[in-house]
Amino acid sequence: MSARLLPYAALMLFGIGWGASIPLSKIAVSAGHMPLGLIFWQFVIGVVLLGAMIVARGSFPRITAGSLRLFVLIAFIGTILPNYASYSAAVHVPGYALAICIAAVPMFAFPIAIAIGNERFSILRFLGLISGMAGVAILVLPEASLPDKMAVLFIPVALAAPFFYGIEGNYIAKFGTLHHTAIETLWGASLIGMIVVLPLTLWSGQWINPMNGIGTPELALVASAVLHALVYAGYVWLVARVGATFAAQVSYFVTLFGVAWSVVLLNESLTIYLFVALGFMLIGMALVSPKKTDA
Repeated sequence: MSARLLPYAALMLFGIGWGASIPLSKIAVSAGHMPLGLIFWQFVIGVVLLGAMIVARGSFPRITAGSLRLFVLIAFIGTILPNYASYSAAVHVPGYALAICIAAVPMFAFPIAIAIGNERFSILRFLGLISGMAGVAILVLPEASLPDKMAVLFIPVALAAPFFYGIEGNYIAKFGTLHHTAIETLWGASLIGMIVVLPLTLWSGQWINPMNGIGTPELALVASAVLHALVYAGYVWLVARVGATFAAQVSYFVTLFGVAWSVVLLNESLTIYLFVALGFMLIGMALVSPKKTDA
């Protein structure tokens, strides 16, 4: 595969995996599990999985004071805050609506990137973002009447997740991940996050005891955590390679596949609008071209 096509292929792959985590999150909260308990075990699985990958490579990260600051930041704006919002919203918001909300990442990332000097304004990129958002509008507008009145109140909560992802993507694009690889960065963030969230989970009574039995919601949590660790490491790599604005386009694929996975796993309805939206998303992808890099 050519270097030019690699970022597009990565977006597709990450969208499939990240999209699947959305209905899995709804399944995980279906048993009454609370956000902090879910986030803690997600961190644990991330530490084990990513740590195993680091050991297998035989290259252990050199931890500095800067590393710790990076890990803390990524833990909070990359997982704790957005996932707390997503899990809270997942109790009330349909899977397809959660997937649509994720598409707001570039809506937040683009102005942030311009404001901090990560990107220069480009009419083609702007049109690409508009095209992608048009695809999202086609997905959501025909079904704008959510089945639960409470869901409307939690849409802003769901939108908090893409807001934090937009901040994180721009931070990584501007400052990088120091001397760490994407896997090392996510492993460190997972370790710090696990340490921070554990006392909060116990204090708030949101602890999930695995000895109480493993059912479908718990298996969904494990699957979601594995996908999060792998896809998120890939996302950090992509941001460093092609910039936050292009990498943020993964949200459109997350939306598409999140809706599709919701149909498969949650039996949510599928309409022709989904396929029309795909065309607009692909047009947006063609207009928002990645930066040239030496990688």
